[in-house]
Amino acid sequence: MTNWDNARFFLAVARTGTLRGAAARLGVDQATVGRRIAALEEALSARLFLRTPTMYVLTSAGEALMGPAEAIEQAVHQIERRIVGMDDQLCGTVRVATTDSLGKRFVVPAIAKVRALHPGIDVVCVTSPNMANLTRREADIAIRTLRPESPDLIVRRLAQLETGLYASRAYLAARGEPREGEAFEGHDLVMYQRAVVPSMWDALCGEPTHRGNVAFQTSSTMMLFEAAICGLGVTELPCFRADSEPELVRVMRKRLDRFDVWLVAHADLYKTARVQAFIDIVAREFEAAV
Repeated sequence: MTNWDNARFFLAVARTGTLRGAAARLGVDQATVGRRIAALEEALSARLFLRTPTMYVLTSAGEALMGPAEAIEQAVHQIERRIVGMDDQLCGTVRVATTDSLGKRFVVPAIAKVRALHPGIDVVCVTSPNMANLTRREADIAIRTLRPESPDLIVRRLAQLETGLYASRAYLAARGEPREGEAFEGHDLVMYQRAVVPSMWDALCGEPTHRGNVAFQTSSTMMLFEAAICGLGVTELPCFRADSEPELVRVMRKRLDRFDVWLVAHADLYKTARVQAFIDIVAREFEAAV
């Protein structure tokens, strides 16, 4: 591969299947991607993709190139992480990945304090239900509820938070409160889609759901809250956020569950001054809440 940078163009097309998708991922125009792929194929004297009407499909040569190209990508990311990790200045950008709920209650207040104490630090907050890949520098820090297993990552538990059962005041006035041990008989339920949170379809905070009527499904935490607030049914919500909603009432208080919140950072970046400054402040934000 005469130009190492061609590896990222090749991988982007292989992963998205189209020049347009690769261009969007790389932040360049579609013609540039096409030229780089053509140049790579010419340099290697091999056809790497079959051009179909709908997508680019790897040939045997393309499949053989995937492993080496990913090794190049990993080496480049490692160089970036190690160089960035040598920075001892309280300035620069910190990219933080988290969820909407954790972001609203904990991360954004922490960012405000970081900016007040260290105005040279800029923070990019990426909120998504999908986990950011720290090895690929999609984020410097992730704050999430699933603990990763990768040995390249440093993991710290920030807090253990509680979930409870909630319904709107209007719903309870019209339908009454669900009672423990009745498996939500006679009540509507607001749920994540089964593929998103399968366990919710068996029980909410330990209360079986098989007698309840699933009236609303979503993949979004924000929509789960809005559906409950609008009176569509009973659901399980994190208490740190639901207790602050005036329209929501906690029911069956003995029914509860708990979940851990983890801070995750790549080992190469963990001791960077700006990353440490952010970690210290966000950790105190969680400690103050529990």
